[in-house]
Amino acid sequence: MDAETSRQVRVRFVTKLPPPLRAPPTAIAVPAELSRMGLSEIVNSLLLSAEPDHQAQPFDFIVDGELVRMPLHQFLLAKGISAERVLELEYIKAVAPRKQEPPLPHDDWVSAVDGSNPSFILTGCYDGLARVWKDAAVCTQVLEGHSGAITSASFINKGVETDGSLHVVTGSKDRSLRLFKFDTSVTMGSSKRIGAYKVLPGHTSSVQSIAVDPSRNMICSASWDTTIKLWAIEGSEEDGDTVSVKKRGMNSDASGHEESQLEGSASSTLLGHTQCVSSVAWPEQRTIYSASWDHSVRQWDAQTGRETWNMFCGKALNCLDCGGEGSSLIAGGGSDPVLRVWDPRKPGTTAPIFQFSSHSSWISACKWHPSSWFHLISSSFDGKVMLWDLRTAWPLASVDSHNDKVLCTDWWKGDSVISGGADSKLCISSGVEIA
Repeated sequence: MDAETSRQVRVRFVTKLPPPLRAPPTAIAVPAELSRMGLSEIVNSLLLSAEPDHQAQPFDFIVDGELVRMPLHQFLLAKGISAERVLELEYIKAVAPRKQEPPLPHDDWVSAVDGSNPSFILTGCYDGLARVWKDAAVCTQVLEGHSGAITSASFINKGVETDGSLHVVTGSKDRSLRLFKFDTSVTMGSSKRIGAYKVLPGHTSSVQSIAVDPSRNMICSASWDTTIKLWAIEGSEEDGDTVSVKKRGMNSDASGHEESQLEGSASSTLLGHTQCVSSVAWPEQRTIYSASWDHSVRQWDAQTGRETWNMFCGKALNCLDCGGEGSSLIAGGGSDPVLRVWDPRKPGTTAPIFQFSSHSSWISACKWHPSSWFHLISSSFDGKVMLWDLRTAWPLASVDSHNDKVLCTDWWKGDSVISGGADSKLCISSGVEIA
């Protein structure tokens, strides 16, 4: 055995996990070539000796705020840490899906998904229909009316079902947004088909992205026409012009009956982008962020409609999301395989503070975990969804449940990753434990 592999490092295992998962804090010597899997085996054996009923599980290890993702001796060398000192290794539960749920089939590409409601998942599809899935198992409502592919879909009330109903907005390639409201009570049998109570026309090209403000009173939409429009939700069921819509029966070729429908108009339009606005986020009441194919990320004052900050990153962008500490970081991806994270609080620099480069094709979507500063997910045309932690450049997990391009992804219930793709499936990976 050569000197490199026969070396040992003295370590002390510490954790913030509850007592059954706390190893003795005594310093022990371990082989220097061990990486996280070998270190997990040692922690599990220590826990098993103290508690015979302990079930072995994978752990990750943190040193000075960074996850250890290489053999110990390489990590110490890379970080300039002396091998003579006792190395304190904080261990946490490994973040990775533990189960693949049965996929939910659609009739065309699944292009939008919202997992913000713990009881329902909302999907948008290229067949022009949005679907509501109860407990990720059964489709209870089909939201109809769009004449083009749905590109974005969002719960407005985020599961706060004060009157037992759900409020949803969808955006489509048909250049319109539609608002739906419906009872959540589930009737056994086939899915209930729901029409929009209000249509929001006004864009002159495809609607690419929608975001709801934190107070749930406004919606913003981003479009291929280079604009961002703001729409009021308040009073949406009463306000607006009533238009006559010809309703065709689902199983009939007859002309159908006439039904009245409300039409709304935008309260303001934000101008500044020069190409398709691909994504919008509304993290704070007065602040909207947008990403565009013109290579820019822009910040807008939602009240005045003025641009307050912009950054050019040299790549056409497909997606952005706000999260991290204080929801102040911006993650974005687009026309290369790199997921980037910027801090707009650092003026005068366009350099990302984090870059994640494990995908092999364009990034289609990214989403921060709703309650963790460190974790986010990304989907790509390479067919993969990847889980990331800001404390390491390597992915925590790569989910390969799709067999074609992945077009959208989100978190669901805090412990599941959901994604839709060109294979016409909604996939659900569950059992992701994030402390």
